[in-house]
Amino acid sequence: MSTIKELNSLNQKIVYSLTKFTTIDYTGHLSCVVWLNRCNFRCLYCYNDDLVFNKTAKFTFLDVLEFLKKRVGLLEAVVISGGEATQHNLIDFCKEVKKLGYKIKLDTNATNLKQLKELIKLNLIDYMAIDFKAHEDKFFELTRTNMYDKFIETIKYLISIDFPFELRSTINSKLLDENDINLMIGVLKVIGYKNTYYLQNFIETSSNIAGITQGRSIDTTLINPQDLNIHWRN
Repeated sequence: MSTIKELNSLNQKIVYSLTKFTTIDYTGHLSCVVWLNRCNFRCLYCYNDDLVFNKTAKFTFLDVLEFLKKRVGLLEAVVISGGEATQHNLIDFCKEVKKLGYKIKLDTNATNLKQLKELIKLNLIDYMAIDFKAHEDKFFELTRTNMYDKFIETIKYLISIDFPFELRSTINSKLLDENDINLMIGVLKVIGYKNTYYLQNFIETSSNIAGITQGRSIDTTLINPQDLNIHWRN
């Protein structure tokens, strides 16, 4: 933290909350999760609505770094999530986390390729989990954005440099049915994605952005994996 600019970037209140310990958010690594406020999507089923719309968070990156200094040797990794974490400049924070010896996993919607390229170039990210919200015909309906092309551009880039990442989709039959899932699998086949594609069923919570309720169960026998490794997480 050598400059005033870096100190200022680390002292902004953009950390909504901190999960101090998890074994499930970064497979194989004892981790904590840093939840950042704000998002450029408005996904209908999003249950982090309080976080997405939050403008003034409770903590700073400096607060998180103080916590991490006390967990060296106990935790292995830091997961940066949101909201959409890349709505904020992550460079200075990731540099400080790396100085402490932690691995970093980033949860992202993959629409800020410029920052992702910089993080990768500087060796600040070890792994990414990326949400594949919908195929092109339903992308705006689910996210209220026109960023499908940006998402695809990022995925193609990560494939081209062989960066370790996973794709995952949240499934609610009221929004995405068996045909939609097969279309999404087809997209991944065309662009050359060969890692595991994780599907996770929507879980109804007390609130979400559009007040979406649970749909019917997906008939998994109608899903055509097209040689992709499909894994249901719940």
